Amino acid sequence: MMAKLVMTEDETMLADAARGFLDGAAPVKALRALRDAGRTHDPKLWQDMAAMGWAGVLVPEDAGGSDMGHAAANVLAHEMGKTLAVSPFISTAVMAATALRQVSDKRAMDALGKIAAGEVTYALALDEGSKFDPDATQMQATREGNGFRLSGQKSFVVDGGLADRLLVLTRTDDGLTLFDIPADRDGITRDARNMIDDRDAVRIDFANVEATGEDVLGQVDHAMDVLRPAMQAGQAALAAEMTGVAAGAFGMTTAYLKERKQFGVTIGSFQALQHRAAHLWCEIEVTASAILHAGRMLDEDAANATLAVSLAKARATATAQLAVQEGVQMHGGIGMTDAYDMGFYMKRARVGAEWLGDYGYHAEVVAKERGF
Repeated sequence: MMAKLVMTEDETMLADAARGFLDGAAPVKALRALRDAGRTHDPKLWQDMAAMGWAGVLVPEDAGGSDMGHAAANVLAHEMGKTLAVSPFISTAVMAATALRQVSDKRAMDALGKIAAGEVTYALALDEGSKFDPDATQMQATREGNGFRLSGQKSFVVDGGLADRLLVLTRTDDGLTLFDIPADRDGITRDARNMIDDRDAVRIDFANVEATGEDVLGQVDHAMDVLRPAMQAGQAALAAEMTGVAAGAFGMTTAYLKERKQFGVTIGSFQALQHRAAHLWCEIEVTASAILHAGRMLDEDAANATLAVSLAKARATATAQLAVQEGVQMHGGIGMTDAYDMGFYMKRARVGAEWLGDYGYHAEVVAKERGF
């Protein structure tokens, strides 16, 4: 079935409501204030999001969530991208919630309820090298009696410094296994490596960390049954956020073109700049359609969503890069200064490009899905 590539009335209303809240509660200046204060997180903002049902956007209603679906989660992520809002939304409300939904037991339902209530946050400890490649995981979970011992290191754990719990991908006897463990368990050391966009990220060392069979999320040696849907949900939401970043940068740039004057006229009247702005607008619109398609596929046919999700992430990466580069150039010298907000958009776009697979990673997935 062909997915509709225009927003529904409900999605438009959700976007309008989200924009109204974020413009007041999490403008770009709020990110600057966090950066200047040496902080990476605003707990009150996350609680306010939870109160509006955003933390439970993918949590079943019988677990206390709003269960609005992936397309709705992407709408929220897109609006967050416009103002560079800082929250554990993608890590917790999208990826962790999706992973937990793959497991139908009381423990998972209880965890989902806590996510929806804003009582617990998660981070996914997946990366080990310089690039995203979960299948190449080498961190060991060695059997010991009825349990395991986890030893190794994870890098680029986004939202990991403040997370209450970790979803940790490890290698076991005959495959990969995913563990859901407290972030403060004995043997875990978190080393803050905050990113260039001033958000929370850590490197985590696991020194003979004890885990029981109850800590396994899903089945031993079959982590991807649980993790793959979660990663795809996160990739689609991140693509939506990056398209929001592009839209925010575009809005700032066009506003500047309308007010900055040279030779007695606004620079927005220069045809060359108009052409560049029009091209960027077209790229943002096409990418927005790819985001909508990815959300629809995850909601309606998740088993066949790989192509749609990777296409969305690849396009969002390229579009956000174009938007921030054009934004900086059209602003001239002021675009490169810390006093102006365009630099924050450029830094967020750079981090988003690497998290959960860069352009090359997803372009390769798209090529493979298309039979090349």
